[in-house]
Amino acid sequence: MRYAELQVSSNFSFLRGASHPQELVNAANEYNHYAIALTDRNTLSGIVLAHSARKKIENCHTRFIVGCRLDLTNGQSLLCYPANRRAYGNLTQLLTLGRRRAAKGECFLELADVVKHAEGQHFILPFPQVLSEPVRTHIQRCADLFRGSVHLALTHSCRGDDKQWIRTVGRFARSSAIPVAATNDVLYHDPARKMLQDVVTCIREKCTLAEAGFRLDANAERHLKPPRTMAQLFSEWPDALEATIEIADRCRFSMDELRYEYPEEIVTPGMSAFEDLKARAFEGAKDRYPKEGLGAVFKQIDHELKLIAACEYAPYFLTVHELVKFAKNEKILCQGRGSAANSIVCYCLGITEADPIARGLLFERFISAARNEPPDIDVDFEHERREEVIQHIYEKYGRDRAGLTATVVHYRKRRVIREVGKVLELSGKISPERKELAVQLMNQLTGFPRHLSQHVGGFVIARGRLDELVPIENARMKDRTVIQWEKDDIDELRMMKVDVLGLGMLSAIRRAFDLLERHYGKNLTLATIPPEDPAVYTMLGNADSIGVFQVESRAQQSMLPRLKPKTFYDLVIEVAIVRPGPIQGDMVHPYLRRREGKELVEYPSPELKAVLEKTLGVPLFQEQAMQIAIIGANFTPDEADELRRSLATFRHVGTIGSFEKRFIEGMRSNGYPIDFAERCFKQIKGFATYGFPEAHAISFANLVYVSAWIKCHYPDVFCAALLNSQPMGFYAPAQLVRDAREHGVEVRPIDVNHSGWETTLETVENSSGHAVRLGLHMVSGLPEKDARAVVAARGSGYDTPSEIARRAGCGRRALDRLAQADAFISMNTGRRQALWKTSVLDPKIPPLFAAAGLFDDPDVELPATTASQEVLADYRAAGLTLREHPLTFLRSRLKTGRVITVAELKETQAGKVVLVAGLVLFRQRPQTAKDTIFITIEDETGAANLIAWKHVHEKYHDAVYHAKLLACRGVVQREGQVLHVVARTVWDWSAQLTRLDPQRGAPALPVHSRDFR
Repeated sequence: MRYAELQVSSNFSFLRGASHPQELVNAANEYNHYAIALTDRNTLSGIVLAHSARKKIENCHTRFIVGCRLDLTNGQSLLCYPANRRAYGNLTQLLTLGRRRAAKGECFLELADVVKHAEGQHFILPFPQVLSEPVRTHIQRCADLFRGSVHLALTHSCRGDDKQWIRTVGRFARSSAIPVAATNDVLYHDPARKMLQDVVTCIREKCTLAEAGFRLDANAERHLKPPRTMAQLFSEWPDALEATIEIADRCRFSMDELRYEYPEEIVTPGMSAFEDLKARAFEGAKDRYPKEGLGAVFKQIDHELKLIAACEYAPYFLTVHELVKFAKNEKILCQGRGSAANSIVCYCLGITEADPIARGLLFERFISAARNEPPDIDVDFEHERREEVIQHIYEKYGRDRAGLTATVVHYRKRRVIREVGKVLELSGKISPERKELAVQLMNQLTGFPRHLSQHVGGFVIARGRLDELVPIENARMKDRTVIQWEKDDIDELRMMKVDVLGLGMLSAIRRAFDLLERHYGKNLTLATIPPEDPAVYTMLGNADSIGVFQVESRAQQSMLPRLKPKTFYDLVIEVAIVRPGPIQGDMVHPYLRRREGKELVEYPSPELKAVLEKTLGVPLFQEQAMQIAIIGANFTPDEADELRRSLATFRHVGTIGSFEKRFIEGMRSNGYPIDFAERCFKQIKGFATYGFPEAHAISFANLVYVSAWIKCHYPDVFCAALLNSQPMGFYAPAQLVRDAREHGVEVRPIDVNHSGWETTLETVENSSGHAVRLGLHMVSGLPEKDARAVVAARGSGYDTPSEIARRAGCGRRALDRLAQADAFISMNTGRRQALWKTSVLDPKIPPLFAAAGLFDDPDVELPATTASQEVLADYRAAGLTLREHPLTFLRSRLKTGRVITVAELKETQAGKVVLVAGLVLFRQRPQTAKDTIFITIEDETGAANLIAWKHVHEKYHDAVYHAKLLACRGVVQREGQVLHVVARTVWDWSAQLTRLDPQRGAPALPVHSRDFR
């Protein structure tokens, strides 16, 4: 018996289907179905997974048919199947039309839209539950409009009255002259998934299982059934069964027919894409390298270009180069990263900034004929200006040719527990059986797609219409459009994407370069920063890295004194080693012991020595994992690439385990001891959590060095640039300002007569350095337009707040914000006096009267504020203070309680029990730290790190998680320059902060820690 199942919803019909597309295809093949069609609702998001699953089945005899359920605005539906490539393009354009005219997640389609895109399509009308007048009208209209290309579905639901109802519908179909086709309206591949389908239905309907009632199916029959079972159910309708084969034979379109082509307009007229790329690469090499070294450079370029030509990737490189050129012309700082840093062509085009020849990087990690996969170039742009690049892409190529890649948001454990718990009403004591059922459902739902979101910046750009390849829909963000496929889908179909990513540090570095040129006459770029500066490495070796890219976290600051970087490659190691992958793979301590000379560096073979020598025999990078597999375990390049994919695909953690037996047996066959093979695989396995490719670490290390160089030699510039690029990094502006002052930088307060919108630099008498003048952007709640108006109308300065109101046109609210920030200092007007004066300013006073001062309020004597009250007011208005640290005012009381300062802590011997207290800066709980929480606190003398083991933070939960002022009794722990206090007891002393303003009984200091980032 032959049968094709043509009505199947996967879990990409979000919260309707209860099986993955792969499961459905595999089950259809096991049942020996002639064909299976995926008909998710108004989406083609799951078809690549289904197509890929079929290709992986050996000797697969079940065809996969692309389909879609079109839900119309009138409440009716059609199942649509493209017969050929042109019809598929019509379907994707139809879905694009419906999606683009609706908000994200919705699709507005009329039957008239379907008619306009009906060429080459075949339709099945879903089995009607009732034959109401609207349903009859819809079926009859479709029969007239699509005659010869439409069937009416007959579906046996096994509810008891099916045969009679099928006869009724069949008679109506004959009277309408519309043929019938059998379907099972499948929602899951196995009847065991019925309970999960009930759960997702309840989640969709926002009800509990007890409340669901008739919203749930009465039985578990909506699963894939063998053809023999379908033949029994439709024994009276053999023509309906045969129709499924006829429709399947008519719909011959295959996803293999899709051909992606790169844009052409980026090619210089009169040249081929390859000729253009070659010319640009050789021209760029002359700018990058000295003349005497060009011979070796040209040889490497030729090597890369041969492979690029063979794979026909030249237009892709030109497309990325065009984006980088646009950014540089607009003075938007950018840098390529990832495996593209292995390419000298990318370096010569200015896409990347790390010299791959000098770094010894392997081009084949980027492009390999053996892997036969498209390259993936990631480019970081200034995070504040990335949108300019994104909109440039849309403007240049059009929204029908360019779109952001989708990201499928999957159900994760935490949300699964919450959602399933609501549906099953899990609370209080539950029976073991119910608990077992809940765990089973949670495991099944974990990993299910929940909705489509947009990729952080992956763009697909096509030569022709992209919406003829894949549907395009609106993103939630304004002026963004997204295709319905994610990264893995476009990789499967060999479509190119370029990642247009945002990086806050690039914004800060670009501002720093501007300030260096304006105030110091230095014209620097990422490539011209003086290399290998010993002063920079000394600074980093002392963990003096607040604000420095990638190495400012507590974990990095603990590693820096141990690693003691002396060269650029040490920074590459630093970036890569403080990651969950190397930590969980037990790579960190062996590497440090070998670096410190405490452990002998040994290599199991000369071949592996060549792979591991630069990391002292410890695999730290993905490239090394691949090479170990090839050299040590006899993996083919393709198998090694599969291993790499399992390392890099974070969502699919767990697939790495499938390589273990193959890897260990391969190592043993080459004479390596089994304990070494197992240790090697354990280390490699760590990458499945998070491991860096070497080229990626090199690109990031380049920014580490550049940002550290600026901080080391121009701390004033560094501070101003970071403040103007917030929010970014670990540290709040208060800590950045404090760090700058500790480095000898004068920081001047916000002032309406001196501050610009951004933080600026000002000349300091008898000094080569500059003072940092805080900008008006620091004033909480001050609108940018008002701040810029104050600056634009300032002229030679303001004498009174009323002048600002008159000349800059600022309203009462803006003036109050400035007064609260104590921004009228240069007028000799204190905070309270300024607030008094701004409170009586009336914007309705005629300008002539205001200019004459006829309504100015006379000066009055106001009560003086205390120093601690001024500090509180500074924090409320700007988030920081240039006055005393808040704990200065509490120190005498803290001292009475034997609380030592951070400065005193640094002089305390290891093993001693101490009591410390400070404002909480941030809390962290790394996934590699076995549920340990790390807390950084700050007092008037510096910052200290606390360690709260699980039993401590569980016992003192509220204090550990919520205190603004935290006190801790614990044991001093030292390892070299690294100092921690291991907490024994913790208290929330936030109430002590009310003493800063005892008259008002003010609430706790308005500072906010940056927690669990």
